Amino acid sequence: QVQLVESGGGLVQPGGSLRLSCAAAGSAFSINRMGWYRQAPGKERELVATITSGGSTNYADSMKGRFTISRDNAKKTIYLQMNSLKPGDTAVYYCNAEIWSRTTFNSRDYWGQGTQVTVSS
Repeated sequence: QVQLVESGGGLVQPGGSLRLSCAAAGSAFSINRMGWYRQAPGKERELVATITSGGSTNYADSMKGRFTISRDNAKKTIYLQMNSLKPGDTAVYYCNAEIWSRTTFNSRDYWGQGTQVTVSS
């Protein structure tokens, strides 16, 4: 199986920055796409940003200019640099990966457990 291990969440003041990371652990797989989603209390999970192994990125409009997604294909890791954080960014941030299995020859969607980001004075 593939496991997504997230880190980097925490408590920051408005205007501060955080850098999240998500590493895909396992074997005999390739990554089609990875990304970040978030979910605030009482709200639906929403897209933050995605990135393909080739480097193509997609951002939610509200995150453009403040958040940057990047990847290290060798480490099978993605990052989310979050700047100018606002209280509205408070949410659980989830790592997502679309994985192609080289043993079963099919694709599957994986989710991390999530990491809490709290932006508060």
